[in-house]
Formats: sequence, C-alpha cells, structure tokens
Amino acid sequence: MIFNTIIDSHLHTGVQNVSWPWEDIRPLHRAAGISGAGVIAPVEDVYNRYNPAFVDDPEWQACRRRAHRYLLDLVDPDITFYRYFFVWNDFAWEDLGPEFVAVKWHRHPDEPRYQYDDPRCREFLEVVRARRLPILLEESLANTLFFLDELVPPQVPVVIPHLGGLSGGYRALARAGVWERPQVWADTALADIREMHDYLNRCGPERLMFGSDYPFGLPRRELDKVLSLKLPPEAAQAILAGNFLRLIGKG
Repeated sequence: MIFNTIIDSHLHTGVQNVSWPWEDIRPLHRAAGISGAGVIAPVEDVYNRYNPAFVDDPEWQACRRRAHRYLLDLVDPDITFYRYFFVWNDFAWEDLGPEFVAVKWHRHPDEPRYQYDDPRCREFLEVVRARRLPILLEESLANTLFFLDELVPPQVPVVIPHLGGLSGGYRALARAGVWERPQVWADTALADIREMHDYLNRCGPERLMFGSDYPFGLPRRELDKVLSLKLPPEAAQAILAGNFLRLIGKG
C-alpha cells in the first residue's frame, strides 16, 4: 500500500556531544519512503543527563542554542522538517521562535529534575498555550500525572512518547486514565505492537502518531510495526502523517 505522506514525528539529530548528523539519517528516511521529519536535539546537547546533581549554567544554555540552531539550519530538497524546541530549566521562552512547531520536555527518573516551582516554568507554559504548541512529554509517572493535573493548561496537547514505555509504562498510564484524556496524544516510537493494538481499541487512531526515536529506533523497523497493524487506509494515513499535521496546525 502506498501512502501519500509519511512523517517520522520523533527523531534526534545533532553533532555536538553526540554524532547524529542529518546526513546519516536522510538515507534511512528516503529508503523507507518518509517525507517529513520531526527533529529534536539530542538530550546530550541539552543537559548533563549523567549527573543527577547537574545545575544549569550559561555554557549549557549556549550549547542548547547551538543545538536548536542546527535544527533551524537544516535544509533538504525532499524531506520537510518540523522542529521541536527542547526546554530545560532556564525555560527560555524568549528563544521559542515561530520556526518551532512543538516543545520537547524530557527527563528520566535518575536524571536532573525540572524546577517546576520556578515562576519561569509557568511563564513558559503560558507562551506555549498562547502559541498553541503541543508538548512531547517524557517524565516519570508521578511527574507526568503532576504535569497533567497541576501544571499544563488543559488547552495544550501533551504527547506521551513510546506509548508511555519510558514514562512509567503503558499499563500504569492506562490504570491512571491518562489515555482517555482528550488532551493526551501518543507516539509509536519503540512501542510494543500489542500495546498499539490495545491503545487503538481503547482510544481509536485519532491521537496516535508514527515516530522512530532515531537513533534508538530505526525508521524502517518502526514504520513496519505500524504497517503490521493492517489498519484501514484512512486510519493508517492518519497515524503516519495526518494526526501529526493536525496536532501542529498544518493538517
């Protein structure tokens, strides 16, 4: 089956503290027939994820700006880029330019913490609300629930990557009623096919998006998982591109 458009809504590219240049990713997308890329800076270019006591400083803030500049400077004749702004504890809403279509909000339980009590956190979220930007949120289970219940405005769409695989687990989020919230979306990157089936039975295809999470997942392999669901063409096209474009206001 041939689809009009396939967008990998979740991948990482950068060249500072890791070597994941776009030139290495491009042939993987071209071979898989992918024509759009939701590009995100590597975590390693945003904060020191290996030091739980990490404190942000001007050097790391400059590193983040360079990581975002790398995304902004990408040009490709065949693939359309959709750029994420990776926020950290400076909550630099002043740098959140119109070129960014979404926000990446990420940490694992053993990593440095977001300063949720900083007034700039809520300032940043107010800018996100005003700009109608979605947030790709990867946090601990407790912080994911806190974020949804207490922090993020209800008008802001929140995407849980990996069907929750790195946010406490798919089943834990299901027990908490997260998937049924109309504000919450999900992506398929690295997700288990059985959990994809369960999610679709619970919620339908309208808020699920294809992603690879390159370099942790390979685009062709992650795409084949979605195609193996053997969904009706309209539902498959929505997951492969339409839902993402609708989420960012371009559908």
